[in-house]
Amino acid sequence: MASLEVSKEKQFKEEPEEFTLDGSVDWHGRPAIRAKSGRWVAGTIILLNQGLATLAFFGIGVNLVLFLTRVLGQNNADAANNVSKWTGTVYIFSLVGAFLSDSYWGRYKTCAIFQVIFVIGLVSLSLSSYLALLRPKGCGNETIQCGKPSSLVMGMFYLSIYLIALGNGGYQPNIATFGADQFDEEHSMEGYSKVAFFSYFYLALNLGSLFSNTILGYFEDEGIWALGFWVSAGSALAALVLFLVGTPRYRHFKPTGNPLSRFCQVLVAASKKCRVQMAPNGEDLYVMHEKESSTRKILHTHGFKFLDRAAFISSRDIDEQKGGLYNPWSLCPITQVEEVKCILRLLPIWLCTIIYSVVFTQMASLFVEQGAAMKTTISQFRIPPASMSSFDILSVAIFIFFYRRVIDPLVGKLKKTSSKGLTELQRMGIGLVIAIVAMVSAGIVECYRLKYAKQGCPHCSGSSSLSILWQIPQYALIGASEVFMYVGQLEFFNAQTPDGLKSFGSALCMTSISLGNYVSSLLVSMVMKISTEDHMPGWIPGNLNRGHLDRFFFLLAAMTSIDLVVYIACAKWFKSIQLEGKYNENDEPGNFKV
Repeated sequence: MASLEVSKEKQFKEEPEEFTLDGSVDWHGRPAIRAKSGRWVAGTIILLNQGLATLAFFGIGVNLVLFLTRVLGQNNADAANNVSKWTGTVYIFSLVGAFLSDSYWGRYKTCAIFQVIFVIGLVSLSLSSYLALLRPKGCGNETIQCGKPSSLVMGMFYLSIYLIALGNGGYQPNIATFGADQFDEEHSMEGYSKVAFFSYFYLALNLGSLFSNTILGYFEDEGIWALGFWVSAGSALAALVLFLVGTPRYRHFKPTGNPLSRFCQVLVAASKKCRVQMAPNGEDLYVMHEKESSTRKILHTHGFKFLDRAAFISSRDIDEQKGGLYNPWSLCPITQVEEVKCILRLLPIWLCTIIYSVVFTQMASLFVEQGAAMKTTISQFRIPPASMSSFDILSVAIFIFFYRRVIDPLVGKLKKTSSKGLTELQRMGIGLVIAIVAMVSAGIVECYRLKYAKQGCPHCSGSSSLSILWQIPQYALIGASEVFMYVGQLEFFNAQTPDGLKSFGSALCMTSISLGNYVSSLLVSMVMKISTEDHMPGWIPGNLNRGHLDRFFFLLAAMTSIDLVVYIACAKWFKSIQLEGKYNENDEPGNFKV
């Protein structure tokens, strides 16, 4: 009996532990063991890290324009311009972080390094503000003016905020992807958890910004800048420590080298063979052996056939072969060719998301100006117009749980196929539809605001008797659209980018928001130039009671409607990536169509 138990114990010890199927590795570079790595233990750490880091970032960004005007003495135009440059720099650095992560450092190392830079920038800003900028003591509110800082102090300030931009920009596109790496999409249960992770990630981001927009925003608005900055620095430090604590539990993917050179190699190799005759069924294409590649193979597709020439093995390639290797600028494996095809297929979808970002950016600009021109008091309590964005954040939280717990299971039951819930592209399309309704709602509210406005007032602040609470529907609709658009966008770009470009996929989401800001600014300038001809006040004048902000909202609704039509066409044309071993008998044709 004892010998039988010993033999069973020996057999149990000799049985191999279950490894992940997606190629992820542990801290030591060995294949990751499913039970000892990743999953929700690591995922929860990353969600908390994201919430704390977001709190820290928006603790600076939400009132930076007020700091520039009240503390540094800049005028409104210069302050707004400096904030725009700073925000744009954050998104530019997101591409830098994504490139370093995918090419050389890997996501863990990139996240750790840029978080250290982020903390250094926040501590430097807190010290410079406390020791030099906030003089005399208590200055920086609306009543006490601060003294003029020296050139050295100003240099320290700008160095600090751009270190913050570098740290947060390089960190953001990688942390979402790194969190998704903790779930094996080849495993049924973990694959479902990976999809859920993006929803909770976006929720963590919004909850972090909610605290910054309310509590920290109140302290900074009252002139207690040093406390607000130190809280942000402490939150970022706590996020970094928490991230490092989870190190033994994380799953990793090895970087695959410079993606720009791989992209160019395909174009050059295909151009060199532009006149070769290829078999119509795609035979004789170079397939790299598994031992030569650290990423999963992408199955051959028939779109962009010109690029297939880069994988065609010609007699010249055989003659040039040395040591069993081909010249990468003359012959590329079919997986490398498919990487380029994947990016080309993603670009039309990505371009369609920019117009949505134009709608999204109105919350921080025209929605606030519209709210300031409405009745902002309830009894003796005044509602700050910018605080109405809290309804957007609450809407995001409610709709994330409503979608995950109600809509997704319901759609899964109604579908006769084996897939669960709505696809990413379907959800992004729904997000566009809700955004159209939000702009129509904002336009209608503006029509009624003008109806109840005092036309003879010298300025429009609080000049309408219509309550600011009528803005709640448009903020709530924007929040609902975010759940479908931005969460779906995160999932979509993560799922449809090759293994070596996952961080680049997340960076595409951030650049979409960035370009949305620029397009919105350009659109406002064009509208004002056209609408102010013949000495007219224009649609968006300083006194909104003399303008037609409602027409601008309806214009955005019309542009988003056109964008929706184009998006549907692009979604129907889109073909999803097909990884070897991932798409099998359960694959559904047209799974990503709207």
